[in-house]
Amino acid sequence: MRSLVLKLTLAFLFVGLIGALLVAVFVGLRTQREFNQFISDRNQQELVDKLANFYQEHGSWEGLSAINLRLDDGQGQPAFVRAPVALIDNDRTVVLGSRNFQVGQQIGKADIRVSLPVEVDGQVVGAVLFDLPGDVPRRDPRSPEVAFIAKVNRAIVFGALGAAVIALVLGVLLARAISQPIGELTEATQRVASGELGLQVPVRTQDEIGELAVSFNRMSADLATSNHLRRQMTADIAHELRTPLSIILGYTEALSDGKLHGKPAIYDAMYGEARLLSHLVDDLRTLSLADAGELALNRVMLAPAESLERVAAANAELAAQRGIRLEVQIAPDLPWVEADRERLAQVLANLVSNALRYTPDGGVITLSGEAVDHRVLLRVSDTGQGIDPEHTPHVFRRFYRADPSRPDTGESGLGLAIAKSLVEAQGGTIEVQSVLGQGTTFTVALPAARGEASHDA
Repeated sequence: MRSLVLKLTLAFLFVGLIGALLVAVFVGLRTQREFNQFISDRNQQELVDKLANFYQEHGSWEGLSAINLRLDDGQGQPAFVRAPVALIDNDRTVVLGSRNFQVGQQIGKADIRVSLPVEVDGQVVGAVLFDLPGDVPRRDPRSPEVAFIAKVNRAIVFGALGAAVIALVLGVLLARAISQPIGELTEATQRVASGELGLQVPVRTQDEIGELAVSFNRMSADLATSNHLRRQMTADIAHELRTPLSIILGYTEALSDGKLHGKPAIYDAMYGEARLLSHLVDDLRTLSLADAGELALNRVMLAPAESLERVAAANAELAAQRGIRLEVQIAPDLPWVEADRERLAQVLANLVSNALRYTPDGGVITLSGEAVDHRVLLRVSDTGQGIDPEHTPHVFRRFYRADPSRPDTGESGLGLAIAKSLVEAQGGTIEVQSVLGQGTTFTVALPAARGEASHDA
């Protein structure tokens, strides 16, 4: 059951039905029993009156052969049945027998189960013994009608109390079922607030509370991941900064101590490391602005084919030096996009630079563009070494290196992370597909501009 509202509604309905059913059953059974007792009490009184009249007419119990009781046959006609009772005199001797009592039998005090006295002119002249436990006489000073109503009212009260008890038990169970996961979530949030990131709570249901638990677990895991990445990024930044700073400090210290004499090669090395530092700082600033949503974008209507051709022309000489064929394949009538011209060129240039770095001499790099489902797909494909599937999901992470042992190429390690941030800032997406040993394809997807002319390659 996936809805807490439905659960609560059904629970309240169930409690109400159980309460109503319990009251109905309890009161119904009790009413039937008390009604039978009511009829029995009235019959018993009629029986005692008949015996008193007999004794008053005859002056003794002689001549009494049977005790008949008039009942209603249900159709308004009187019917006479033999009453299951025995009669004893004042000496507790049976003068009229029944199934369990024989004439002449002496009844002890302990053997008299139930009896009603028979009085004539205020004197007790005998007693009636009853065979059936259900016919137990009651010396109730109230009339049978009043006693019946009182007992029915008491049955209603007991039924209502029973229903209240069941409702209370069900309510406690329901409250516990709701409060337990909420309590676990409360405790978990306090522990996460105290720094225990990544904490998970059990998902016990599939309703709104279960969805809340799933969301909390996802949030907690994301916080732990973000915290780990932040620490890793801090360590990576320190590592990336340490190398050029160490080189610059080493040269300046040696020059200051006179251990080295200034010459163009030393100054060129120091200048190169300073440029690397400046490039790294610029990349970090770009990422921080993109993360904060404050990256300035000059979005204009542009033909993506021009950006592809521009990047291909900029890298044509470097590709030719290594014998790499750089191809541009643009679908006809390629829609325009609304994007920042320089930022888009920066993204494509970064992807081509990566392709050149990992494509062997004599390989092929292809820049292509096509329109699919109101989107413009710009692809940079190479025939390089490819990326291991284990590392593919992480290539856009900052400072991530699939092979930590590879030599430092002077890059900041932030190129793909910046490319992802720049594309997403313009409403697009970037993906990578790679086959190890065959090559890699990066795909930039941007929304196609509406109502604009297309660019024919």
